[in-house]
Amino acid sequence: MIGKWSTSAARAVRNESAPVTYGLIAVCCALFLVGPAAGLNPVYGTGDELLAAQRAYFRRWGVVPVELFHGTPRAALTPLTALFVHGSWLHLLGNMLFLFVFGAMAEERMGHVEFALFYVGCGYVALVAYAAAHAGSPQSLVGASGAISAVLGAFLFLFPRARVTSLLPFLFFLPLRFPAWVTLPFWVSLQWLAAGRQTSGPGVAYLAHLVGFGLGFAYAWGRYGRGARVKAPVDAPVDDPSDVPAPAPEGEKQP
Repeated sequence: MIGKWSTSAARAVRNESAPVTYGLIAVCCALFLVGPAAGLNPVYGTGDELLAAQRAYFRRWGVVPVELFHGTPRAALTPLTALFVHGSWLHLLGNMLFLFVFGAMAEERMGHVEFALFYVGCGYVALVAYAAAHAGSPQSLVGASGAISAVLGAFLFLFPRARVTSLLPFLFFLPLRFPAWVTLPFWVSLQWLAAGRQTSGPGVAYLAHLVGFGLGFAYAWGRYGRGARVKAPVDAPVDDPSDVPAPAPEGEKQP
């Protein structure tokens, strides 16, 4: 029974292969490197030419709210394609770090196919929800953090006592370790506060984070119930593989 898993069981899960998680990371990285946002492909030129290519690229593959609800059927696919597009190196690396750390355990618990459908489905809905709240916006939206936030929500339900290493700026970035049930709700609170202060225009799509996280937690709760939670003792050793870093994932971007 998974509810009786110990730290050693969590270690076994963490060492299992996670082909969907690693495949998603590989695809996102490959697309970024060949696209204009990386600035490495000479096809897109430099300077103003490169900036124009980036804007066109984001508009083609990202979600443009005003086009999503008043555009062509092709626009309905953009919440899917936008999950694999990132606006900068920091945007990409932040998201992929979170997917790498949290995705493997969630994938092992859900199964490969279910995890893939969960990731894409929650990410799609999170982006559509953000677009619906900003239906008149012409800004393009790209990034995987709506889907990754869903992974965090599921992780919180499935592994609430897994300890998370956090770097807190107001404590001089000292690495402190807290259980997921402390760290992840704190992160959600920060997203909520940031969303309330956000004005229109380019920036981080905090609403997509909130929707994704809520979807992920609700899915795990409805799909697996209380018996699905993995219990890890609070006094687990430092090398417990359930330890995971928790800076906030880099959000969907409006380039």
